[in-house]
Amino acid sequence: MLRVNDHLQLPPHEIAYRTSRSSGPGGQHVNTAETRVEARFNVRTSPSLSGGQRARLLRALEGRLTTEGELIVVAQDERSQHRNKELATERLCSILARALTYKPPRKKTRPTRASKRRRLDNKKHRGKLKNLRGKVER
Repeated sequence: MLRVNDHLQLPPHEIAYRTSRSSGPGGQHVNTAETRVEARFNVRTSPSLSGGQRARLLRALEGRLTTEGELIVVAQDERSQHRNKELATERLCSILARALTYKPPRKKTRPTRASKRRRLDNKKHRGKLKNLRGKVER
């Protein structure tokens, strides 16, 4: 089981992996090895997610999901396919964990009277300095 956070663990069979040739330099190794790894996780059809988790992920990751509801993460940093698979899995878990964290709503605050006064005093001071830059009267 892949541990995403305290409330979610994914069975490895829910993540589909696909390999392809990595871009970039690689010497003689470049034309033969498929070291680029693509990890795919379907948020819409995953039985591991509760209804609330699914709704939150669909909302938070809406720009990253395909039309089928799949989250795709790619790793091609290393020359080893095995290491890239581990990296893709780690990235997928961290994206899911970040999307599932609850962010409390921001509370509106108002500026204090003293901060308003400081701002206005600063504006007046800057205006006086700029006024002094004008032509000198004789």
